This record gives sequence, structure tokens and C-alpha cells, in this order.
Amino acid sequence: LCCMQGMVPYLPELLPHLIACLCDKKALVRSIACWTLSRYAHWVVSQPPDSHLKPLMTELLKRILDGNKRVQEAACSAFATLEEEACTELVPYLSFILDTLVFAFGKYQHKNLLILYDAIGTLADSVGHHLNQPEYIQKLMPPLIAKWNELKDEDKDLFPLLECLSSVATALQSGFLPYCEPVYQRCVTLVQKTLAQAMMYNQHPDQYEAPDKDFMIVALDLLSGLAEGLGGSVDQLVARSNIMTLLFQCMQDPMPEVRQSSFALLGDLTKACFPHVKPCIAEFMPILGLNLNPEFISVCNNATWAIGEIAMQMGADMQPYVGLVLNNLVEIINRPNTPKTLLENTAITIGRLGYVCPQEVSPMLQQFIRPWCTSLRNIRDNEEKDSAFRGICMMIGVNPAGVVQDFIFFCDAVASWVSPKDDLRDMFYKILHGFKDQVGEENWQQFSEQFPPLLKERLSACYGV
Repeated sequence: LCCMQGMVPYLPELLPHLIACLCDKKALVRSIACWTLSRYAHWVVSQPPDSHLKPLMTELLKRILDGNKRVQEAACSAFATLEEEACTELVPYLSFILDTLVFAFGKYQHKNLLILYDAIGTLADSVGHHLNQPEYIQKLMPPLIAKWNELKDEDKDLFPLLECLSSVATALQSGFLPYCEPVYQRCVTLVQKTLAQAMMYNQHPDQYEAPDKDFMIVALDLLSGLAEGLGGSVDQLVARSNIMTLLFQCMQDPMPEVRQSSFALLGDLTKACFPHVKPCIAEFMPILGLNLNPEFISVCNNATWAIGEIAMQMGADMQPYVGLVLNNLVEIINRPNTPKTLLENTAITIGRLGYVCPQEVSPMLQQFIRPWCTSLRNIRDNEEKDSAFRGICMMIGVNPAGVVQDFIFFCDAVASWVSPKDDLRDMFYKILHGFKDQVGEENWQQFSEQFPPLLKERLSACYGV
């Protein structure tokens, strides 16, 4: 990338030449041209689409249908890279793109099919709900479902197809409804089979083989995609299956990747159909508490996120469970070298717990307020940030002394909001003015002298302090 800047002046001339190489009579030149062009995808997307994106896409799609397998492979990979860069810029060409990818289904042999699934999954991730159009669904779903029905439960080729369908289900949302039942049932079956095989193996390792748990992991991930995409419509499917029982077992699996995917699914089901999750909370919470162990970052991250989602659904009924998780969360947020995402998730979950149970969480305010403020000042305004900050305001209301020493950090975190909802802005206003009135005008002046100029300006403009 360091030489990219030096290349920029030549790219307008170079690109058409490279695109011409995609039609070279030598297969090796065609495949290396695919790869080379993918390195410049970022630049291509930054230009007006007609100048380079459109010709590049047109030619790359032709190469996806090349007669040579190596060229197919290179073109498919290059196209996936282009999709990641272009995102919704691809929307106007969706019909044309899908025609090519679907045609490739009939043409590709085993190894390249796996790359094709990846290109389709990446397309779904890149264009999101724009894929949810009847004409697109009618092109894309029949060949995917045909493959899905062709593959046996023991076939490793299910992995990339499950991953692909997971992206497609999330993008299509309600558009996936006609296909969801058989897909859902099969995922549950894959989880059940794997758990059963693991049990047999544990009891009689001499007679049975250890299962390949990847089947279970990708099935759990696809179930997450369905829950996320279908939202409330996943309710009937969950009601008619034993997924909660299976999830209880998966959450206790010795393999971290299985637990990681289980907690993600738990969080998604909590958002989509909480009435089915609620009866299990007493059994699930202790397990979630045990997994707040930053040794396994992703497991810990997903467990933390799920606890926050559960808190938002439980409301005040969360009270008996706060003690199971709070100390671990406070410890994680205070650890040196905790990765950024885990810090942010931990802060959000602590805020959410404080939102539903301020009396239980606020006594610990002083122990986490500083890292809490520094980790959330950098995230964009969104629903999760909103609920977390409401929680912190409620806790400050219960225990104002807990924030006094670190009030400057709170001011900074408040100033990080671009546009809080009116009632949240009011909460901020009351706390800032309450503090100012408490310490008196003169002390406030001295205190606000320590503020960086930008912070001072912002607070005075937005909150009149």
C-alpha cells in the first residue's frame, strides 16, 4: 500500500490497459490481471462509476464465466474484493451481477463453487436489504436451495454454503421467509446430530469417532442469521423446535468456538423472540457469568453482548442476576490491554444493567466510570450507546458521589454525542447543571479551565455550561 500514492497519477491510463488484459488470449495473463485489478478496487470505487467501476465489473463478470478454472477462481476472488469496496454502488447492476453468478452455478466444479458461495455471501453483505426484491430472490434462491438439498448432512461443502445462506438470510430479511423452514430445521438437526455424536464419543471413545464440530458452529451461525434477518417471524420456528435445550448444551461446550456462536445466537434470539428465551434465563445466566473470561476474547465479547440484550428485555426482573456478572464486567473494563471492541461491549452492557437495575449497579460507579467514559466516547451514536448512556445517567442520579472525581471524563463522553434524543439530552443537561450548581460558579470556572478548548466550546454551545 505504501506505493499506492505514487501510482495514483498513472491509474487513469493504467486501468483501461489492465482491463484489456482481462481478455488476453493467455489464461495466465487473464488470471493475474484479475488479481492486480483487485488491488486497485478502493481507488476504482472512489472515481465516478462510469469511468472505471462499470467497465471493470463488466469484464470481471465475463471472467467469472471463463473457460479456464484458474481464471474463474481469480475472477471470483477479485470480484469479492470489489464487492467489499463498492458496497451499495453495486445496486444498479444487481440484476446483471446475479445473472452471471447464477449462470456460474451450472458451470463450476467443486473447488470453485466454494469461492462462488463466498462471492454471493459478500454480495449480500455489501448490498444488504437492496437484495430483497422479488426478481433478485427468484434468480438467486432456486440454485442455492437446489445445492442445499443436494448436499448430505456429513458433507463439508455445507460449511461455505451455510455461511453464504447466513449472509443472504440477513440481507433478504422478510424475503427469506418462504425458504426459512427447511433451512431452520436442518440447522437444528445438524446441531442435534453433532451433540449426540459428541456424547457417544465421550462415553465410548474406542467405539465412536469424535464429531466435526464445525457443522454445529456454522449451523448456529446460520440460525443467528435467520433470527437477525427474520426478527419476530422466527418465533413460530423456535416454538416448534427444541433449540433452547440444544443451546443450553452448546453454551457449555468445551470448545470456545462453539460457545462463541452459541452466545451470539442467544443474543439474536433475545432480540427476536424473547418470550421463548425468558423461561431459560435462570439456567443461562450462571453460564454467561462463567464465560466473562477475557482469555477467550470472542467468547467473552459475545457473552457480554448477550447479557446486555437480555437486560434490556428483562427490565427490573434482571435484579437477581446482576451479582452473577457485574464484578467480572467491572474487572474486564479495568484490565490493561483489553481489545477495543470488548471494552466497548463491556461498557454498553454495564450501562444497560445500570439502566434496568440502577440501585444494584450504582454503588460500583466509581470503580468503572473512568474507563466507561473513555471507551464509549469513540463510538457512533446508536441504539446501544443510547441505552448505555441512559443507564449511566440513572446511576449518577442514585450515586452522584461516584462520578465526582472523574466528572471531566463524563463531560467528555457527553460531548462525544452528535445528536442525542431530546430526553437523553435533558438528562445530560440536568447532570451538568446539577454539578455546576453544587460546586458553585467559581469552582466550576476553575474546573472548566482544565477542559480542552473544543470540549469547553461544545458543552457551552449544547448545554449552556
